[in-house]
Parts: sequence; C-alpha cells; structure tokens
Amino acid sequence: MSHKETEGAGAVRGRDGFRFEAIPDGLSDADRSKQDYGQSLLVSTTTRCAAPLRDLIARLNGTPGVPPVTCVLPTGLMTFALSVARELGIPTMVFWCAGAASLMAYMRTRELRERGYVPLKDQSFLTNGYLDNTIIDWIPGVPPISLGDISSFVRTTDPDDFGLRFSESGPSNCTKAGALIVNTFEELDADVLAALRSEYARVYTVGPLGSLLQHSAAAADDSNDLTGSTGLSLWKQDAECLAWLDTQEPRSVVYVNFGSHTLMTPEQLAEFAWGLAANGRAFLWSIRDGAVRGSGLPPAFVAETAGRCHVTAWCPQEQVVRHPAVGCFLTHNGWNSTCESLAAGVPMVCWPGFADQYTNCKYACEVWGVRVRLDAEVRREQVAAHVREAMGSEEIKACAARWKAEASAAICPGGSSYENLLSLVRALGGSPNPKA
Repeated sequence: MSHKETEGAGAVRGRDGFRFEAIPDGLSDADRSKQDYGQSLLVSTTTRCAAPLRDLIARLNGTPGVPPVTCVLPTGLMTFALSVARELGIPTMVFWCAGAASLMAYMRTRELRERGYVPLKDQSFLTNGYLDNTIIDWIPGVPPISLGDISSFVRTTDPDDFGLRFSESGPSNCTKAGALIVNTFEELDADVLAALRSEYARVYTVGPLGSLLQHSAAAADDSNDLTGSTGLSLWKQDAECLAWLDTQEPRSVVYVNFGSHTLMTPEQLAEFAWGLAANGRAFLWSIRDGAVRGSGLPPAFVAETAGRCHVTAWCPQEQVVRHPAVGCFLTHNGWNSTCESLAAGVPMVCWPGFADQYTNCKYACEVWGVRVRLDAEVRREQVAAHVREAMGSEEIKACAARWKAEASAAICPGGSSYENLLSLVRALGGSPNPKA
C-alpha cells in the first residue's frame, strides 16, 4: 500500500531491479482518523484489494519486456493475495511480520471460540478481570498467557466481529503458502518455532530484519542502504533528531514513539507528557501528525521541559534506538519496534493497545525480561516510575544486553537468520519453486 503521507516509491528509489507498484487500500480520509483505524484498514484490504491486485498482476504479465510474476509474497495480514495467487496458479510465500508467538496464538483463535472463551459474554467482561485472570495454557510452544494478552481481537462480544473472524482464518491461511518467513531469530523464539515447525516445516526466520539488512548492506558496501536515511519505514522521516541525540550523554535519553497507527486522547497525551516531565530525563518524542484526537502538548509542559526534549513528527527509528544516547524506549510494542529495541539492547517501557502488541509485551516483560508494563489507563506517576525502573534496573539492562548479543550473532555469517535468508533466496530463485 502507498499512502499519501508516506515516501511511497521514493523510499526505494535507486534500488536496481526493484519496481514499486501500488494498489488502493479502499479507505477514505475519514476512515484514517478513526480510533479503530488499524481494524478499518484490515477490513478494507481484505474485502476490497483482491480485484486491484488481480488487475495489477494481469497488467504486469501483459507488459512487453517485463518479466512475468513468478511468486507472490504478501504479509500475513494480506491473505487476499494468497487467494489471488492460487487462482492464477502463481507460487506463494508469506511474510509474517509479527512475532512467532503471536502467530501461534492467532492460529488457536478458532479453538478459543470452540472452548467458549470468546466472544465475551457481555461488556462487563472487558473490565471485570476476566481478560487478565483467564489463563490459556494449551497453546503449543507458548507459556501460560492471559486471554487479554493474546490479541485485541478477542476483546469483543460480537460473534461476527471482523477482527475475531479474521483471526480465526487469516493466520491459518498463512500456512497454506509454499513457505513462511518470520521476522524473528531462532534463539529468541526457540520453543514456539519448534512447535510451529512440527505443524508446518518450511519456516524461515530472518530477523531482526532491519539489522540483517543493515549488516548485509555494510558487508556489500552498499551506498543505497535501505536502512539509511529513508529507513524501512515508508513514512517521511526527520533526521535532525540524530544531531540532537549527538549532544546528549550516553544512555541518558528516553525515546518515545507509539507507532504509525496508535490514536491517543488529549488526556492520555497529557499523562505521558507530565510523566516524562516528572522523570527528569531528556527525551525524544515522535508524535506523528494525526496521532492525537484533539489538542497537542500542554503549553506549560513545553515550557517546563525546554532544553531537555526534542519533539518531531517521525524519525529514523532504527538509527535512533541504536544511538548511544538512548537508554530507554517508551513504546506501543509493535513488533518492528520490539525487534529494533531488542537488537539495540535498549530496555523498554510498554503500553500495548492493538492486535499482537499485547503478546509482544507479555514476552518482553515475562519471557525476555527487557521491560516493564504500564497500565492501560495511563497515569503520569506510573510513567515517571517505570521509566526510572527501566533505566536503572541492572537486571533489565543485563537481559537487554544478552538479547542484543544474540541478535547480533543471528545476523552474522553462520548465524541463523543470515543462513536462513540465503536459503530463502535460493528457494525464491531456483528449484524447486514454492508450491502455491
């Protein structure tokens, strides 16, 4: 998808052999400003994008001098592309851009319904402790996990809720592709990957993908490095924040970014702002346009934190989290943000709110030991205290350093992700092609 707010084709300009094409996502401008934007996008792409993709493939295959489409490789949320590819007899692979645990959990959504866990009986189940106290201990490879940490899509009383229905079918459809590519590394998700491979053998782990691409580009002396000024994000980025970070002491800065889809109320924004102010640390805060429904930062907050804050609309996140000045990441727990923080060895304070972010938070806090978790109803006192804990805890910092080392080993020659990427390239380019 190409959004008017993004770099679009410019994000891959200069990449030899790469052709950028776009199909409409079917959303109106009004849809993009909704609280449930992420789900609106999922509904729209699932129901409206098959025909445009089919037309695009036909146009490409009918263009003289242009090689025919020989493989379709969608993300796990774009499973409409798998149906189109099967219809046209084109081999497929799927890129699951979230974590392996979230995939395995999603694949059990139908069983959650069959066992009576979902949909919720009534609205009171959203707040009466049911989501936190209901423990699911039968998902292969996944430690006991609360129902509320599986996905936001289980938080519904509607048996026909689109997110719930998609969770039952979409992720399972991924295993019908010729191969499954996962943005993780073997050491991080060993148990769940073993369980996944017991059901589906062709799994390639290639993460942390941003770090792997950076390492590969550096090894090839690639001046068009995709992880440089344009980054892996298609959003337009402000590099001035890097110069500001250069003026800060090592591990002294809190980096704050809640991703490309999170929508916040002015009250939530104010609680985060005053929590950061009370903490006393310098901070870099990325607040994209449209992220807040209503007014912006309180004027008194801006005055009080002048000199120790830098606010920007978007920034080159991978470079930011790798910067020596960054000592903590206050995040929504999107999988890319989680991977980038793990690869950089940066402790996290998490505030999940959508889809797999709850699962990512569960793992980061309780399995990997690299972060602390904020309550859903954010309070400034807790923000200040949790940032202080994440930046001061020797245990958290030691766990973060361990995973940084493991991630670094995975992307080097001989490492699991490096070798899996080579195997993937051979599978894409040679024999046998993945079966549709």
